[in-house]
Amino acid sequence: MIDKQTNSDNFELATINSRIIAFIIDDMLITFIILAIFWDTIVNNGSDLTTVLILMNKFVFQVLVLKFVYQTFFVWYYGATLGKIVAKIRVIDYDDFSKISLIQSALRSFGRILSEMFFYIGFIFAFFNEGKQTFHDKISKTLVVNA
Repeated sequence: MIDKQTNSDNFELATINSRIIAFIIDDMLITFIILAIFWDTIVNNGSDLTTVLILMNKFVFQVLVLKFVYQTFFVWYYGATLGKIVAKIRVIDYDDFSKISLIQSALRSFGRILSEMFFYIGFIFAFFNEGKQTFHDKISKTLVVNA
């Protein structure tokens, strides 16, 4: 059972609002990076919305790889993505409240991508458990707490 304050370290679980803010910041950052990388391709093929969407679908694998690497590296190395840093939250190990391993971070990132691909259903898990854990938090055994 997870209380709002967890044992001796007194971690406070991150609010859903702070997690949403971090998510929006991270997605905007990834979008800007993708636009910067493929800017020439977008401009040379027309800049109407339909053309941009077709090009994004063409590069969906590259977008997923970028998201995976971004989420995995930052959460493993810093304990938080840039969005989480701005929102003042971080990811910790569920069992001992320590920094998570690279494997946990990669598993969490993969689960997050799956959640996004399936209509964000995995994110809804956070509303229905005491630890506010999403699907990707559950499978990687992590918690998101205030920094």
